[in-house]
Amino acid sequence: MGLKSKRWDPSTWRLEDFVNLDQMGPRLWTTFKENWYMGFTSFGGPPVHFKIFRDKYVTKLHWIDETVYQELFSICQAFSGPGSTKMHYCINLIHLGFPPAVFSFFLWSLPGALGMFGLAIGISNVRETLPRAVYALLSGLNAATVGIIALAAVQLAQKAITDKLTRSLVFLGAAAGLLYNALWYFPVLMLAAGVVSVVWDFKWLHPPVLWVVALVKGKKKERGVDEEREVELRGVQVPAGSGAEREEVREEVRRSQEGNGKGKQPEGARERYSGGGGDRTSQEQLQQEQEEEEARVVPTSHQISVMSWKSGLALIIAFLASFIAVMLTRGLIPTNPLLYRLFSNLYLAGTIIFGGGPVVIPLLREYIVAENWVSPRDFLIGLALIQGFPGPNFNFAVYLGALTAINGGHSGVLGAFLGFLAIFVPGLWTVHGTMGVWSAIRGWRWVKSSLRGVNAAAVGLIYTAVYRLWQIGWIDEGFSNGKSLADDPWWVVVTAGSYVGGAWFGVEPPVACIFGAVLGLVRYGVVEAQGY
Repeated sequence: MGLKSKRWDPSTWRLEDFVNLDQMGPRLWTTFKENWYMGFTSFGGPPVHFKIFRDKYVTKLHWIDETVYQELFSICQAFSGPGSTKMHYCINLIHLGFPPAVFSFFLWSLPGALGMFGLAIGISNVRETLPRAVYALLSGLNAATVGIIALAAVQLAQKAITDKLTRSLVFLGAAAGLLYNALWYFPVLMLAAGVVSVVWDFKWLHPPVLWVVALVKGKKKERGVDEEREVELRGVQVPAGSGAEREEVREEVRRSQEGNGKGKQPEGARERYSGGGGDRTSQEQLQQEQEEEEARVVPTSHQISVMSWKSGLALIIAFLASFIAVMLTRGLIPTNPLLYRLFSNLYLAGTIIFGGGPVVIPLLREYIVAENWVSPRDFLIGLALIQGFPGPNFNFAVYLGALTAINGGHSGVLGAFLGFLAIFVPGLWTVHGTMGVWSAIRGWRWVKSSLRGVNAAAVGLIYTAVYRLWQIGWIDEGFSNGKSLADDPWWVVVTAGSYVGGAWFGVEPPVACIFGAVLGLVRYGVVEAQGY
């Protein structure tokens, strides 16, 4: 009782109760040693980042195993915020603790953020129309990036697909993402995939489906009693279990009657349900079925212990309170200054963006360009360049925040800082709390089963990023919203070359991006030489 009172008495709380300070120096050094360069070399956006993390933290360093990697992938994709950044944060959080995880976040995000801030300063000082060579270079970057993302999607799908169900969910997730796009749509798709996976793994629909099939065939009422008697006469014990099992045995008897007409007992029925001399008893068969069902979900092979579920839940509630406060202030005070409106818009975007980088682009266009804070031309230039920048795509908010502040007569540094803070804090805050809750429920069988479906659907949605960027990747004078890369065979070749280079020859994403940029300039030179 004393321990409980001490734990919940604020006067007795210490920093050590919330943050593990043991060996902090060595842990911070390990964080720096293993993460310092990733913010400079991780090109290609979230789909490529996930592959980089798997190769480094699972295969090379063994900080987490494949099970935890798949769980983290599902969690980070299913909840709002920057997917790859959250996953990088969580991996460091699990292995090294909270302060090193925060340190790793800055190592991961700041190089790209500083680059996008410098780009914003440069763009704010250039004339309305850029040289065509710059547009050609940006289009080449986009084309190469499409190939890199497509390859990463294929490789992630190979890991996510474990059976026919997950194969179907990957396809359906991709198809659904291509056909429609809305803020609420992606989380609903992933939730639906999780529900389908649970229903499939627990076989909830098997008995009614078999019953309907039998009813349609017109044999359920006419032959049910006779078949059961026939089964008993042949020495086969009909199980008293589910309707699915009973129908399975009857079907085997029916096939035996129609196949040879000799009254021979079906081997499958004898082995599974024979009460006496079968090869396997009913109890052994039941145990085998349970093992098969467990094999369909990822086993618990690595313990995640970040914080208690109560602390995690408290963090999530605190974030919701902050979100409500920001939104109420945003809505009730129409005369808020520009920088606060910028912060609140990006805070809202960081909270409601599900699906990571592919979704953040159209949403930021709605919240920034539609407000007339940034011109469509500057938005499209930043969109093209963020594809060629390392680190998280959410650094695009730094670029937009700096331009918004500069265009409004404020400090670009302050605008960039507010954009960085507003877009990243919601996702990191909620995922930290989610990790505490997750450590308590991850062993539940229905949770693991649902993750199988969520993971498959999330991988399928990566293919939508390929399509979206493909449709706006070619930019030039007069293309305020971009054009499809398919409109020029040159860009198709660049995209295919980027994909083939990575898949067949091991070309790294940074090299592929440089390759695409150079080919973009080559095309510009050829076009100019021909006088087009």
